[in-house]
This record gives sequence, C-alpha cells and structure tokens, in this order.
Amino acid sequence: MKLGDVTRTTLACVRIFNGALGLFAAGRMAKSLGGELGDDRRFVYPARMFGIRTLVLGVDLLMLKADDPSAQRVLRQAVLIHGTDTAAALYAARRRELPAEAAKLTVLISAVNTGLAVISLITAKKGS
Repeated sequence: MKLGDVTRTTLACVRIFNGALGLFAAGRMAKSLGGELGDDRRFVYPARMFGIRTLVLGVDLLMLKADDPSAQRVLRQAVLIHGTDTAAALYAARRRELPAEAAKLTVLISAVNTGLAVISLITAKKGS
C-alpha cells in the first residue's frame, strides 16, 4: 500500500470515529472535554452537526480512489478543513475556552489530521 493511501485511509478512519462520536455520543464527548462543558446541553446540537459533517467527509475520503478525477479537490479540501480546525483549536486554547488538557488534546488531534491531509495531498500529486 502506498504512503498516500495509508495516510488518506488513516485520516478517513479518524474522521469516521470522531464523527460518529459527535453524532451519537455528543454528551460523552462534552464530558471528555471537561469543565462546565460536560454539563452544558447546548454543546450537543453543534457537536451532532459537526459529527455528521465529519462522518460524511470520512466516508468520502475512505471511498476515494487515487485515480478519481475529484481526488485532488477532495484532498485539498481536507487540508483546508483540518488546517482550519487546527487554527480554531489553537485559538480556543489560547483564549482558555477549553480546559488545558482538553485544549492540548484537541490541538494535537487537529494537527495530526492536518499532517495526514497534507501528506495525502502531496503524495497523491507525486503518484506515491
């Protein structure tokens, strides 16, 4: 299996897992982030919206074939989405909008996803 396929599949699986968690276990996700967020039911609705978006994007990436004409567009979007997620996580961490441990975890997950997306895009362009 090629590096780009491995990184794309890994990113797809992370998206599917996190999307399913947000969609079907939003309350549990909120509790894992800690603080008052775990008790705030207002988090559930946006977590479910984020969850379905992430789940659909994950399945889209998983089904993508390297020779698919839309592969470059999908992979560029992945870089944009995960880069933006990383920036938003960093912003939330700096503003202390999340407990310190939750902020670190959120930034780490988003940054890893961004890295996977970038590697997938670069290797797809090279045909690796």
